[in-house]
Amino acid sequence: MKRSWRMNIENMQGYKRHRQNNNWNYNSDNRRNNKKEFEKPQGLQVFVRDGEDINRALRKLKKKVESAGILKELRDRQYYQKPSEKKRKAKKAGVMRWKKKQRELERF
Repeated sequence: MKRSWRMNIENMQGYKRHRQNNNWNYNSDNRRNNKKEFEKPQGLQVFVRDGEDINRALRKLKKKVESAGILKELRDRQYYQKPSEKKRKAKKAGVMRWKKKQRELERF
């Protein structure tokens, strides 16, 4: 009987094929699940002390949201933007920053 060059699917259950280098690597589910145990919890927390004003806590939350860049990421992900559009937009922003810097230098 002729031996098939293809591998039996039952033997390949723990393996995953990587497209970049076309190699077969063993992918253990246990290793993947262990990484999730050490991840930090998602989300922001603001601890409010007894007697602390709620407006102050809201200001703290707003600062954390701003520093984490959550709103910026939300605006960026509202619709799909092609990589070429992203590059064009970044280049345009850089030119605008440079022009602004030149205007400020001309004043003095």
